[in-house]
Amino acid sequence: MNGSNSSVSFLQLAAAFACGIALTLFLLKPGAPGRSATDPHPTGEATEERQLWTCAMHPHILEDDPGLCPICNMNLTPVQGSDAAPVDRSTPREVELAPPLVQAMNVRTTTVTRQDLSHPIRTVGSLDYDQERMVTVTTKYSGWIEKVYVNYVGESVRRGQPLFEIYSPELVQTEQELLSALRFAAAMQDAPTDARERAESLVESARVRLSYWDVSPQQIAELEATGEVFRTLTVAAPRAGLVMKRLPGLEGMAVRPGLELFHLADLSSLWLSAELFEDQVAWVQPGAEARVELSYFPGESFLGTVRFLEPALSETTRTARALIEIPNPDGRLRKGMYATVSLDPTRVADAIAVPLSAVLRTGRRDVVVIARGEGRFEPRTVVLGHQAGEWIEIRSGLAAGEEIVTSAQFLIDSESTLREAVDRMLEQRQSEAPPTPTTGRTNHQAHQPGS
Repeated sequence: MNGSNSSVSFLQLAAAFACGIALTLFLLKPGAPGRSATDPHPTGEATEERQLWTCAMHPHILEDDPGLCPICNMNLTPVQGSDAAPVDRSTPREVELAPPLVQAMNVRTTTVTRQDLSHPIRTVGSLDYDQERMVTVTTKYSGWIEKVYVNYVGESVRRGQPLFEIYSPELVQTEQELLSALRFAAAMQDAPTDARERAESLVESARVRLSYWDVSPQQIAELEATGEVFRTLTVAAPRAGLVMKRLPGLEGMAVRPGLELFHLADLSSLWLSAELFEDQVAWVQPGAEARVELSYFPGESFLGTVRFLEPALSETTRTARALIEIPNPDGRLRKGMYATVSLDPTRVADAIAVPLSAVLRTGRRDVVVIARGEGRFEPRTVVLGHQAGEWIEIRSGLAAGEEIVTSAQFLIDSESTLREAVDRMLEQRQSEAPPTPTTGRTNHQAHQPGS
């Protein structure tokens, strides 16, 4: 029984809208009553103003006499005449619906709230070396490599571990200069201050020259303590990592300044290169947190931080590359591994947001229907912002705490538009009517009941 009543209510609603549209088109066309192209006067007596009556629920109902609505049996109300104040068109028309009609239309509402809008992003990427943790081992002097301690690419080395020994005549000469300067400074201890300071400056100059050639302070101290020149100098790893490159045939090779002998990469941190589509780029900023999952480690996830975002999109893929730094203290992650990246960045904090289903998009304007209670509704134009999933930001037009409609708002907005069209039509009909003679209006008023 309830299903039957619901079906009838929906059929009545559809019929009401169809009749209203047909009536509006009929009254606005040139041949409609009161709008005759040949008769300059409206239909009816010229000596009186025609009063029409309508239904608040069904504005397409127009009667000459008061009574009941033939559809819902509600009392008819007088239509605004030409002598009344003009209707304010600056705000949307408020609609009042009876409770049975609201129930039949399945109107649902929600409260406007403030919340942070985030946009979940899921993409893929591959691991690569951290460019900030890669180092090249080279020399700043010429010489010959006499012994190599690390021979394999991919071998792990620690900071300070010996890599090779090199003989360089320039180094040997500078070592001898340092030792000679030390002996001269010792002999000048009892000399005048100026002479003693010059001797000490020679010692300091020799030390600085060795430090410029990457000789460590420990090696310089050992040289000064022993007083013996080292024929070869041991070059150690400047940081821990893996040997990613090694020049082949190093032992016995003559090297020159700037020649890349070893290439080391620190794997305590890796970079994940992920691709973001152009509609996702606006949501991601450096410093955003990312969650990384790899099929090699099921059930585990790694946290990373977005370090860099490319400023330009690829012309072929329409994507931008994001570099995500991932800590790798145990060394389980390796270069070349594929990973799934999940980001949940917050684009707008504390924004006025509504469900996407609550917004009517007409092409020219965006409308949200306000529920004022007791069956009263108001379509209101709003300005939209960022969309995050099923929520969308409202930049202007709404305030937190207002009640809005999330379903059937199209029918309510159509009802408001239809009533506004009828009001405009009636105003136009009244404005085109000829002026009523004063005497005629007086006589008419004299015959009104109760006058």
